[in-house]
Amino acid sequence: MKRELKRSRKFTEVQEELRSSGAAIFTDAEGKESLYVLSPYHIDYVHSYAEDTPFFLGLSEGRLRGTRCPSCPYVFATPRGHCQFCGEPTEWVDLPLKGKVHAWTTCHFGSEAFLKETPYNLVLVEFEGVNSLFFSRLKDCTEKDIFVGMPVEARFADPAKLSVTDVWFVPTKPR
Repeated sequence: MKRELKRSRKFTEVQEELRSSGAAIFTDAEGKESLYVLSPYHIDYVHSYAEDTPFFLGLSEGRLRGTRCPSCPYVFATPRGHCQFCGEPTEWVDLPLKGKVHAWTTCHFGSEAFLKETPYNLVLVEFEGVNSLFFSRLKDCTEKDIFVGMPVEARFADPAKLSVTDVWFVPTKPR
């Protein structure tokens, strides 16, 4: 039995047809036809967080974990196994859950994982007593509401996905 495929000169129509029937033919400006076939692909990616495990387990417990050098004592908001200044092994510490915006940007494009959230805001958060910055998303506000020095606080996914996206920040509500 012959299968009748939809032909189109607009690629957006080809994409729609691929979603609905799995195949379509695109005709370019020179009249050349190309068959497009939808072939779903899935892969299970298994990886280890190794020395960063306490950070990710902390997120699942509603804790933000960083590391501290016992010699310097420099505190890293982004965990490190060894101090970047003196090379000593670091130790795990809990970071504050409140901080302030050090810098920010708004992303109008993103990977497939964040496409539904565009535009979204990314911030570098600074914490009292911590010597480096923490990179994360800023939710519950628009681009025009954000300013350097804006007070923010951490929120955590429940249930946790054991991913860096398990933590994000929101503006701190005035009391």
